[in-house]
Amino acid sequence: MTIPGKPTDPQNPLGDLEEWDDFVKERYPKPADAESLVGTNQDKTEEQFRDYETEARSSVRDFYRLNHQGQTLDFVRQKRDEYLNLERREMSVWEAAEFLNTLVDDSDPDTDLSQLAHLLQTSEQIRSDGHPRWFILAGLIHDLGKVLCLFGEPQWAVVGDTFPVGCAFSDKIVFPNYFDDNPDKQDAGLQTPLGIYEEGCGLDKVMLSWGHDEYIYHVTKDHMPLEAQYMLRYHSFYPWHREGEYSQFTNEQDRGMLKWVLEFNRYDLYTKSHKAPDVEALRPYYEDLIAEFFPAKLRW
Repeated sequence: MTIPGKPTDPQNPLGDLEEWDDFVKERYPKPADAESLVGTNQDKTEEQFRDYETEARSSVRDFYRLNHQGQTLDFVRQKRDEYLNLERREMSVWEAAEFLNTLVDDSDPDTDLSQLAHLLQTSEQIRSDGHPRWFILAGLIHDLGKVLCLFGEPQWAVVGDTFPVGCAFSDKIVFPNYFDDNPDKQDAGLQTPLGIYEEGCGLDKVMLSWGHDEYIYHVTKDHMPLEAQYMLRYHSFYPWHREGEYSQFTNEQDRGMLKWVLEFNRYDLYTKSHKAPDVEALRPYYEDLIAEFFPAKLRW
């Protein structure tokens, strides 16, 4: 998913957004059993995670440096005010997927499938495993929030492992040393375990770093079941669902929904391949599925 503009744009260091996906896939290999991972990461040791950081491409390190420096409490509040009134445009789900396709650079040999094709790979694997129709639809739409790139947002404000702002940054977040340049790190009131929140307040009351997860959740939340809402909103919240961090904020509902986020995570990063699905053959099924849950147009 290549961002239009100069390849050396300092605000967009990744050659394409797939670089972030690839790094996360290496850091969090596909779990054998989602239930065994609830609340803790059992795939790799902390030392091995740090090895991934050391060996990461310079573009990935630059991305996380910008992300950790820029994702402040004030920035997140600003972006929520800017985007969550959903007044950018009106599009159907399928139109949004086709719009997202314009991020693809046909000259990039590592990005030879459209974004719609990647989304269909995810949803088709979910479908083949016999999951409910709303789960299949969550697979189709989970990355549509990346249209933020087409609205002018830099990569570091669109993708990345999400984390709470307004409280202490966990040292389990990838590249935690980069938070030293985040202004919030210098505010003692924002660097306590609870920060501006209350214990057990629920994740819905906690502001996470701004990006495509939060955006697509707000675009679609009125039309999807609660389980799907959690999948969409928290699929990049690896410090919670794979590291067991930030439990001080979770309530009973969050803990009950964690299994659905983990189940979705099986499909998020690990279904991509270079084999293209037949988009036109699948389109009638998915248009019917979309119409079952969504109106003809959504506000974005």
